[in-house]
Amino acid sequence: MKKIVLFAIIALTAGCITTTAQKINKKGMKKVLFVVTSHDKLGNTGEKTGFWTEELAAPYYALADKGVQIDIATPLGGQPPIDPKSEDSSAATEDTKRFDSDTVLLAKLKNTKKLSDVNQADYDAVFYPGGHGPLWDLAEDKTSIALIESFYTHNKPVGFVCHAPGALKNVKVNGEFLVKGKKITGFSNTEEEAVGLTKVVPFLLEDVLQNNGATYSKVADWHPYAVEDGLLITGQNPASSKLVAEKILGQLNAKK
Repeated sequence: MKKIVLFAIIALTAGCITTTAQKINKKGMKKVLFVVTSHDKLGNTGEKTGFWTEELAAPYYALADKGVQIDIATPLGGQPPIDPKSEDSSAATEDTKRFDSDTVLLAKLKNTKKLSDVNQADYDAVFYPGGHGPLWDLAEDKTSIALIESFYTHNKPVGFVCHAPGALKNVKVNGEFLVKGKKITGFSNTEEEAVGLTKVVPFLLEDVLQNNGATYSKVADWHPYAVEDGLLITGQNPASSKLVAEKILGQLNAKK
């Protein structure tokens, strides 16, 4: 009988320790919100657009593989549109191949949270992947604008890559454009010319950032390049996606 009681006490103690450890681990885990476009029309061309696969996949795995918990939200909720060109074999990378067979991530994408239902207080950072879609919806979305401002004013990293810095177009802090006086990058005018869409997009990202007072910089077209200015982290093009994620991770680790 004494042995049975002893074993019961040991089992109960072990269970309590495991539960406590799980709570501590969960509490210590960093959480990042990914905000993805819901827009699927490429202007009046009759073609489709959306988010660029590499720009979601590469940062997702760069963060998730380091133990970061990631939620995905969109203006409309549910499945966000994927730019068909980003699914072409010519745009494939190891990360996009992994994405294509990742049933867990694909299910998460199919059931994204509605942007209006998320709370900045639940996350440690926010990241916006690009694709042309954000130039139409996220650039004007009042919920997104307020969310970025909230993350920034609560001293949390805000990251964007390629066309996603377009979501900063109307973001202000204390009455001034958030990007004013900040070092920043994003999809360049020459890259937009190269894909033949300068007359299709609602605005040229490089021009808008500079008009809003940012100190814009870039490197050669399609080369990896990311800029970190305090909490604001931006990448120039799809090849820069992982660099942005690494800088976000660096800031998250620095706050441990």
